Amino acid sequence: MPNRLSESLSPYLLQHAHNPVDWQPWDQAALEKARAEQKPIFLSIGYSACHWCHVMERESFENPAVAEVLNAHFVSIKVDREERPDLDDLYMDAVQTLTGRGGWPMSVWLTPDLEPFYGGTYFPTESRSGMPGFLPLLTRIAELWREDRVGVIRQAGHLALDLRRQAEGEAGSELPDAAVLDSALEQLRRTFDGQWGGFGPAPKFPQQMAVELILARGSEQDQAMALRTLDAMWEGGMYDHVGGGFARYSVDAHWLVPHFEKMLYDNAQLVCCYLAAYQSMGQSRYAQVARETLDYLLRDLRDPSGGFHSSEDADSEGEEGRFYVFTPAEVREALGNVDGERFCQAFGITDTGNFEHGTSVPHRFPFAREAALPEGEAQILRERLRLWRDQRVRPGKDDKVLAAWNGLVLSALAQGYQVLGDHRYLEAAQSCAAFLQRELWRDGRLLRVWRQGRAHTEGFLEDHAALMEGLLDLFEADFNPDWMRWAEVLGEELLKRFQDPVAGGFFSTEAGRTDLIIRQKPGFDNAIPSGNTLAARALLRLSRHLQREDFRLAAEGTLRYFGSGMARSPRAFLGLLGVLDLALREPLNVALSGHPADAGIQAMLGEVHQRFLPGRVLSVSPDQLLPLHEGRGARAGQAMAFVCWGRTCAPPVRSARELARLLGAKRS
Repeated sequence: MPNRLSESLSPYLLQHAHNPVDWQPWDQAALEKARAEQKPIFLSIGYSACHWCHVMERESFENPAVAEVLNAHFVSIKVDREERPDLDDLYMDAVQTLTGRGGWPMSVWLTPDLEPFYGGTYFPTESRSGMPGFLPLLTRIAELWREDRVGVIRQAGHLALDLRRQAEGEAGSELPDAAVLDSALEQLRRTFDGQWGGFGPAPKFPQQMAVELILARGSEQDQAMALRTLDAMWEGGMYDHVGGGFARYSVDAHWLVPHFEKMLYDNAQLVCCYLAAYQSMGQSRYAQVARETLDYLLRDLRDPSGGFHSSEDADSEGEEGRFYVFTPAEVREALGNVDGERFCQAFGITDTGNFEHGTSVPHRFPFAREAALPEGEAQILRERLRLWRDQRVRPGKDDKVLAAWNGLVLSALAQGYQVLGDHRYLEAAQSCAAFLQRELWRDGRLLRVWRQGRAHTEGFLEDHAALMEGLLDLFEADFNPDWMRWAEVLGEELLKRFQDPVAGGFFSTEAGRTDLIIRQKPGFDNAIPSGNTLAARALLRLSRHLQREDFRLAAEGTLRYFGSGMARSPRAFLGLLGVLDLALREPLNVALSGHPADAGIQAMLGEVHQRFLPGRVLSVSPDQLLPLHEGRGARAGQAMAFVCWGRTCAPPVRSARELARLLGAKRS
């Protein structure tokens, strides 16, 4: 018999709808049940593509003995972390405070007043390898609640107080200076893996924010670190050489074996990262990676309605990575003996294998380059193998659409169009923005989640901020002022709903939520930039487009608030340090007067798009209605380019060649 999760839209919650555990969603009814029965809450937080979440479900949540204890002594609540990032952040802080580490599945025990008192991540059903067993742990916690409830509640109160102190932070009063950026670069130099690229030991995650900061701010030697990391991620198995796109992370130090889940947010950010490297270095392989990753998003994660799905699982047919790995015999079956053998040699597929059961993860590491195929031929064979692979059972897909992650995709698609010139990316970005406005923008309020025609959950800080920046990138691609106007409305909503006008910075949620014990200000940058990083960056960029001081001051207030944290732990704030770099950098405004479709304007845009110009503001308008275009109309129908660095403006120019000279002279 299904439990209450069967009423949910979340694919993750629906995966647990037929467990014998009497699961509840996080809602008022479940919380009132815990208070009425005076039972502790067992809170389990995970997500659809999480491999170890699947393992714990099979081992424990489908186990009748475990279900019996949970149902008798606890109110068991399941949360999709992607739907409720506020709950995930709050209780992850609790778990890390208690244990010194975190991850998913996250397992937390709360009092009926929602204060945590014990937690961890994955637990095996019975104790093994030094890990406590879930079943004896449940029995012990139930016993403590029965025999020493006052002590448990006291412990929970102390932990909640610690969490409140952490959330209050240590507000700074001054805008940090460039020394903080230099400190971050020095830390990256110390942790750089000179042999394999990346920063720090295994497991290795994509370091988009580190690479982007280095590209914008680093020396020539630093740039080599960024490029080595980008090359290693692409050469190794973390990149899907058959279908495009990146897996979540590499389990080893040399990027060979991935954790095979594919996340929308990783791929969107990595597109922007490789595009920046292409603009900076001009090497075609970076454009190729960006293009293939965008094509993966369009082919495999795009909803027919225009939005983009959240993720693809690591598992298929009950095995991790089964969809993505090959034996030489399978490659020969797909490509024929001759082409199959050449492909195996070029992509490291061997009889002994580099993964489980004698299978291989395709890769392009240097030792295989002697057998490398000409790129055109490799592309044809990879596509043939992809079509053959598509006949396999695909990994599960989380097909919900999230506002924040789709904001990141808007940026990737819009920048992809600007740099690569493929109109498919612009059309997909326009369709995605129209979808978000139609389905998730209701009566002036942004919703976070959409699936199968239904939208729900009030948008959080990160939703407003990421969408706002995606709209800015889309405006800088098609110059439709409607996108700019919507971005401005979202910016005003940020200030009204989330800003701390006294101390600075932004809360992740609006005030007045009754199901949160703490209102947090997210500052640390993780797999996704924090809500404060996204907000500060979008507001700073929008302030330069619209000349709005309130947006600039809010962005700088965020940098001030987190200034002491950035100085103390720069590696934890790499995205926000990128915003600081923009704030300290002399703004570059490029305003082109004329119609976006005019040949002269298109030639000028080509000069701007091919250059790596961090923080540049780009606008095209046939009239003088936008702030950057006031008093700057085209003359006698001829396109004009107005370029300013800070408060210093060059005389207007009329040709792409003159614009290139201006931009090139300033860069050098």
